[in-house]
Amino acid sequence: MVSNMDSVSQLRRLGLFDARVPRYTSYPPANHFNGVIGAAESARWIKAIPEASAISLYIHIPFCRRLCWFCACRTQGTATGAPLRPYLEVLKKELRHVGTILPKGVRLSRLHWGGGTPTLLEPALIAELAAEVNGLADFAPGAEFSVEIDPNEIDDPRLDALTEAGMNRASIGVQDFDPAIQSTIGRPQTFATTKWAVDALRDRGVASLNIDVLYGLPHQTEARIADSVQKVLSLAPDRVALYGYAHVPWMARRQSMIPTEALPKPEERLELFETARRLFVWDGYEEIGIDHFARPGDGLATALREGRLTRNFQGYTDDPAEVLLGVGASSISQFPQGYAQNNPATSGYHEAVEAGGLATVRGHALSDDDCIRAAMINKLMCEFRVDFQTLGKELGVPAHDLAARWDGVDEVFPDMLSLDGSGIEILPGARPLTRMIARFLDTYSVSQQGHSAAI
Repeated sequence: MVSNMDSVSQLRRLGLFDARVPRYTSYPPANHFNGVIGAAESARWIKAIPEASAISLYIHIPFCRRLCWFCACRTQGTATGAPLRPYLEVLKKELRHVGTILPKGVRLSRLHWGGGTPTLLEPALIAELAAEVNGLADFAPGAEFSVEIDPNEIDDPRLDALTEAGMNRASIGVQDFDPAIQSTIGRPQTFATTKWAVDALRDRGVASLNIDVLYGLPHQTEARIADSVQKVLSLAPDRVALYGYAHVPWMARRQSMIPTEALPKPEERLELFETARRLFVWDGYEEIGIDHFARPGDGLATALREGRLTRNFQGYTDDPAEVLLGVGASSISQFPQGYAQNNPATSGYHEAVEAGGLATVRGHALSDDDCIRAAMINKLMCEFRVDFQTLGKELGVPAHDLAARWDGVDEVFPDMLSLDGSGIEILPGARPLTRMIARFLDTYSVSQQGHSAAI
């Protein structure tokens, strides 16, 4: 991704190593959601889903056996399964309420259980939740049902329950296999434990597997990340997410457990990413956007070749659905009309659902300008280019109108872009700047506070 022509000094001069920018899994970013959007808007947007269309459903399980110090997700620790049953009962009520307003014939193109740690659920609870989802909507042909699997919190009975429920894709968080790094981030997970989970999944016919790896972790070196990546490659996942660790202790207090002085410097983060990236490419993986890799036959690689790759709160996806419906505490729904987020506190979420309604507390209604900018940011993040003529036809907007929104970008990022009246493209050596270039279009994100490092 990074060229040889004094690229690091150019990237430094353009501010890559100092900037903090949104990840752009949504536009506007979630920190610009507001309390104007509530349950009434969510209900109206759900009712507006076309009959017999396909949607994506995300279910959030906000509990973990232990809280990993690196994690900034909305989760809470529990030493026992005591909170799971009452939470599941409320989750089922939310699904039932959604079912009363969901238009007829809606099917699921994607179902994802995330967290937290969904695999804390015992087999009986897994079966109950799956039955509730089945009562909400049928699966569309070719649907994917994925679950985030913690190898430390899985066993044969729970794997049997998940595969019986229809799980056909698994997502495993690895982060890094080095024991010293795992100790520093509060996430012990041996390679043997991870391999057992991978083998057990494949023994049950779950052929689709993705693995998450982090770069920029404390004490991480090029040699250490190379060793971890080699171990990941030995597990032969069909896709990998290579995320940059976001150190935001002012947002996630548990990260204060991680020694700041042990974190790699921004230039070192770039080298860590490059080391891992080269290994994935050398092993035959195709680069997907800014931080994903996939085997040539994987759905993400196919979607990229066909111009269908898109991005949502779960990262890159080939999901064709226009609606992502999120249930559970803190989950976010995405509609053509805007975004809606549930109450992040489990107590507030419980109260809202028990009162017989939806739990939405914040969100954002998209303007026409938001939709145009969101579409261009999505193309840039997925393909590193925007064809003004093609996208303009899709949006019903003149190509020159799209081009006008980029006026001056080549002055901000000199020699980094190919820009003319037909489109904009990020040159290969400038791709680490992608999020910063996307920010050029962003009329909301002025402050760097709350965002992760640009690299």
